[in-house]
Amino acid sequence: MATEQAAENYTVEDLVALNPYNPDILNDLEKFVNEQVSSQTYNLDANLSLLRLYQFEPERMSIQIVARILIKALMAMPSPDFSLCLFLIPEHVQMEEQFKTLIVLSHYLETARFRQFWDEAAKNRHILEVVPGFEQAIQGYAIHLLSLTYQKVPRPVLAEAINIEGLVLDKFLEYHAANSGWVIEKGGQSQVIVLPRNEFNHPELKKNTADTVPFEHIGLP
Repeated sequence: MATEQAAENYTVEDLVALNPYNPDILNDLEKFVNEQVSSQTYNLDANLSLLRLYQFEPERMSIQIVARILIKALMAMPSPDFSLCLFLIPEHVQMEEQFKTLIVLSHYLETARFRQFWDEAAKNRHILEVVPGFEQAIQGYAIHLLSLTYQKVPRPVLAEAINIEGLVLDKFLEYHAANSGWVIEKGGQSQVIVLPRNEFNHPELKKNTADTVPFEHIGLP
């Protein structure tokens, strides 16, 4: 009884840190995955711990929970979390249709094939919509990749990468112009978005920032 009361005083993170291979915490870890979904938070270590426990007790595996873990891992890109989680999932489970779909989506994201990604995601909305914030997380990843490659992004390229167009895209651009340092320029018949300078889209900054100020303090010229 005293042991149970003591355990109640530990958070899930504490339990994982104390003994990540304790099968008694499996139910707590499953509940914690659902909490991450509802609260739009994320804890990779706890999720990996649960997947390892499933390896030892495959009869207790929840396919729904595993799917949610993988979707949350996709949302964490460019971190390699999806691959880390997939490595712990048995191959016969990976062959289930929803997991095959998530693996395809991961491949499209890793190779920056955003048009194919959004087309495939639209066909499988029933799998993805159970995790709030999915589209916004992927849009953030797409913008991250564009910022590593482009100094200026044509509006159609951005629209395809984040799957937004029309008036919704206008408001999206207005928001980032006001809050993220984006500059909107006219470029022929379309707009061009000037992204903030960084050491990837402006390599000359790399050698300068190391001796001057941290990157986060570098503003637009």
